[in-house]
Amino acid sequence: MDEGRRTPAAPTPGRRNLVAATVGNALEWYDWNVYALMAPFFATRFFVAGSATTALLSSLAVFAVGFVARPVGGLVMGVISDRRGRRTAMLWSIALMAAGSLLIGLTPAHDAIGVLSPLLLVFARLVQGLSAGGEFAASAAYLVESAPDRRKGLYSSFLYTGNLVGTLLATGLGALLALVLDHDAMTAWGWRLPFLVGGVAAVLLGLMRRQMEETLPPSVRRDTAGEGILAPLRRNAPAAMVLCGITAGATVAYYTWIVALPGHAVAGGQLGPGQALLAATIAQALLLAALPFVGMLADRVGPRRLILAFSGGLALLCVPLYSLAQGSFTGLLTAEVIGLLLFSGYGATAALVMVELFPLGARGIGVGLPYAATVAAFGGTAPYVSVWMDGHGPKAAFPVYVALLCVLTFAVAWRKLDHGRGSAVPDPAPHAERLSMP
Repeated sequence: MDEGRRTPAAPTPGRRNLVAATVGNALEWYDWNVYALMAPFFATRFFVAGSATTALLSSLAVFAVGFVARPVGGLVMGVISDRRGRRTAMLWSIALMAAGSLLIGLTPAHDAIGVLSPLLLVFARLVQGLSAGGEFAASAAYLVESAPDRRKGLYSSFLYTGNLVGTLLATGLGALLALVLDHDAMTAWGWRLPFLVGGVAAVLLGLMRRQMEETLPPSVRRDTAGEGILAPLRRNAPAAMVLCGITAGATVAYYTWIVALPGHAVAGGQLGPGQALLAATIAQALLLAALPFVGMLADRVGPRRLILAFSGGLALLCVPLYSLAQGSFTGLLTAEVIGLLLFSGYGATAALVMVELFPLGARGIGVGLPYAATVAAFGGTAPYVSVWMDGHGPKAAFPVYVALLCVLTFAVAWRKLDHGRGSAVPDPAPHAERLSMP
């Protein structure tokens, strides 16, 4: 990639692939997260029975529906990825997310079409859940398979880079609209703008993704075409269990630090929502800046050490950091920064670690279904479990729960991940067992 003093040439295919995959992933997560941000404004437009609080709870229940659909998306898109190619799966994924976002943005309110309005909202969220469930595995496989041999860690880091960029864009646009428009305008029509922007952008990005090069060889697609849908997963069941173990601690830590921890600080009465949002945004920006450097570090020392640093560090520090976050803005910011920088050890290497557990012909479904199911079970429930444990158990119950899941991730990484420094070259045999043993 060193171009010296020469005039910069056109982007190489590898760089174009990296940009298309990363931007698409960012847009996926922008569309996924903008729903929760806009829910307080559109809740009463779709759900009219009861109070405004009841309407908001109903709209957030629809948000949860998307998590239920994610494992189905991981299965369906995983099969497409392994049999039709990564690019085809990524095109379907972005098309579904565009359709879901446009449908939400254009659906008339309840007073115009009655009960059909919330039904269309639920359908749109299901479509988005299918998309989100399939995007992770296809993007992860594509980034690792299209990367140069010595830069797989760097390319892997762009999976969560896209995730964070999308989240920050959704938050930024939501905050901008809330500042520019008054509450009545936001409730009447302003909330539709982020969905329409995301839907149109997804359509345009679909055209960009059509130019991406395919990374799955035709011979592998032919070999997997005639077998049962779940056959690759059954054949690689030990690798799938390793993936679930690594993901359990990471996903609950991510949703804790992104969603639950700032909310818990506000609930404690020491901080206002604006201060909590600012602390979380600063920490996320630092994580975003750190990810490529941690990815390059993974290319030198291997991803296993970084997974161990993340899980071991949070297992030890989760309880004190959770306590520190309750006292002041400085405490919350410190806890957020330390926690998310530790998370970078996972975020930068997740794609590489997961993809290389499986042979080429099983990576779509091998990563897609177990990952989506684990995220739905642990990550999607983390904010709810946090609130429930705060009300029904000791003050430290939830951070202890997070710490124990990080211990699980540490143990699985210690026992099952390869000790090697770099990334293995993908095995062209689609049915080869890829689980690395120490």
